[in-house]
Amino acid sequence: MLNFDQTIISQFQPGPSLSQLIDNLDEYLDPTADLIAFYDNVWNVDTANDFGLNIWGRIVGVSRVIPIAGTNGAFGFSNSDSPPDWENFGSNVTSASTAGGPFYAGGASTGSYTLNTESYRTLILAKALANIVATTTPALNQLVQNLFPGMGRAFVTDNLNMTMTYVFEFALTPIQYAILAYSGVLPHPGGVGVNILVIPGGFFGFDEMLEAGGDVTTWGFGQFYATP
Repeated sequence: MLNFDQTIISQFQPGPSLSQLIDNLDEYLDPTADLIAFYDNVWNVDTANDFGLNIWGRIVGVSRVIPIAGTNGAFGFSNSDSPPDWENFGSNVTSASTAGGPFYAGGASTGSYTLNTESYRTLILAKALANIVATTTPALNQLVQNLFPGMGRAFVTDNLNMTMTYVFEFALTPIQYAILAYSGVLPHPGGVGVNILVIPGGFFGFDEMLEAGGDVTTWGFGQFYATP
């Protein structure tokens, strides 16, 4: 609760009429609930709603809408991709009873995707850290771990040729890759080129690598990893 007595300067404190008027105003128009709502919904980024996150996005300089590669509604099977990049088999005329999509012809299209509340919150926090962090290896390692917590190992490497690589030892969804590639959240030192390397699990490897995250498999059960 607010103590309005602490806001009255000493020369007016002895005035009973003024004190009573302020006391009545405090009773009739208590702003506590509004201040709490503002703090929870706007000011505190951890609890802010969509309205508050849109404000924070402008402050840190990152948009909720990001470009994302798609397959333009090609025929495919059900998966967890968000947004869905596949359609049922059949006509691509949506008004038809057999609405679906054609086979994928190999040309990826680019559209826009609006991040949901929690994805946008994570992106804002990562971009805020990117705005103030020093572009050192420990700091950048912490940034990518904050961006995708609990998903696996993520780190940066110095290629010693004025380039660096962000390495992700887990599969990325199309949205997650779009965040990395198009949102501008990944900082880098001036004049240094940046690459993104994704190494999902299930590739052939040797037993010593299992301690690095268990993302390799034995001969006959996994293919060699092909550098993109």
